Amino acid sequence: MISFSSFSRNQGGTVVVNKEVSRVRQLSPRYKVLLHNDPVNSMDYVVITLRQVVPQLSEQDAISVMLEAHNSGVGLVIVCDLEPAEFYSETLKSKGLSSSIEIES
Repeated sequence: MISFSSFSRNQGGTVVVNKEVSRVRQLSPRYKVLLHNDPVNSMDYVVITLRQVVPQLSEQDAISVMLEAHNSGVGLVIVCDLEPAEFYSETLKSKGLSSSIEIES
């Protein structure tokens, strides 16, 4: 967006346009990677798999996500950009866990 803030004349009488340039930067939306309750796999397997797929998770974080999914039906794994969110979710699915992504509100 360009906005003209002022006009002036230089010594030769030429009109000088002083313009101000401002850019509007829109951040890309973030996505939640969700783990759904899994009555098939063991809790240990879920924790190990979470740590393999999302290396940023500590063991305690992975346990918390697993327990959240177990107790409430869904656990928040990570919030990130779309491409890594899709990767994490698809990789969890490929390892037998139920996962989805949704836009962060």
